[in-house]
Amino acid sequence: MTAKDFRKIALSLPETEERTHMDHPDFRVAGKIFATLGYPDKTRGMVKLSPEDQHYFSKDHPDVFIPVKGAWGRRGATSVHLKPADKATLTKAIQAAWRNIAPKRLVGK
Repeated sequence: MTAKDFRKIALSLPETEERTHMDHPDFRVAGKIFATLGYPDKTRGMVKLSPEDQHYFSKDHPDVFIPVKGAWGRRGATSVHLKPADKATLTKAIQAAWRNIAPKRLVGK
């Protein structure tokens, strides 16, 4: 997968907008970030998963998903290595991150 693929998946979700945070792109719903691109380098993204989702994505796809170090990682921030990711898995992870942040009125759609 590429940054372009990641962006396309994220922006396909209802009411998602792209902004910039700390000099790299982020994706928000209702003003809250659920994913970012290009940090710490251009080969990665980040998704804000629940700690439980983070555990399973990291366990099932250790070459793709790695918890971020420190408190952010313990709360579900998960680094995504784009190149080894497949579309179906990356889509599920981005959707899970979006659902964790999106208002309830959108999640049911």
